[in-house]
Amino acid sequence: MAATRILIAEDDGLIVQDLRERLESLDYEVSGTTPHAREALDLAQSLRPDLVLMDIQLPGEMDGIEAAEQLRALDVPVVYVTGCCDGPILERAQVTEPCGYILKPYETRELRTTIEIGLYKHRVERERDRGHQRLQDTLASVKTLAGLLPICCYCKKIKDGEGRWSEVEAYIMKHTDASFTHGMCPCCFERVKKQLEVLAENGSVPGSILLQ
Repeated sequence: MAATRILIAEDDGLIVQDLRERLESLDYEVSGTTPHAREALDLAQSLRPDLVLMDIQLPGEMDGIEAAEQLRALDVPVVYVTGCCDGPILERAQVTEPCGYILKPYETRELRTTIEIGLYKHRVERERDRGHQRLQDTLASVKTLAGLLPICCYCKKIKDGEGRWSEVEAYIMKHTDASFTHGMCPCCFERVKKQLEVLAENGSVPGSILLQ
């Protein structure tokens, strides 16, 4: 079984080295390291790590939280490893829905537990999203008409599977989730208008109007 690949986004060289040693002692593979959030995004796209350990306060125009938000769109799970624990920063970090949060200084056991729980959480969420999509696809295909429909060329009734001939509206409502509201298209309106005008000229009062 291939080792879990982890990308480290941290600007403190000593912490990077410490994380690398701890991760490798736990049989994880460090796929790359970077001190910049922007580069973390580029590496995540090229290396496709299983997880990113992300410091929040990174130098440059983008911090770790902004990078984590974009990594989420790439379906790459993030665990924050940071010394930041104050309210506003924590609130921003929570919005990105990370898979874990480790405060410095940390223990090796805490590191491993958070990573494993984070990976499990990500797998569960991904499977949930796939299941939701399958359900949506299934619902979209339920009661959908397909294939050739036998329809009378004169009265336009449809023959159903039981040998009966049904009105088009009744057949569609029976075999789909569709319903109908009635109106009049411009062509039919003009036909009815002309018929009414002819009847009015002849002094007749129509009991019904036949569209021809």
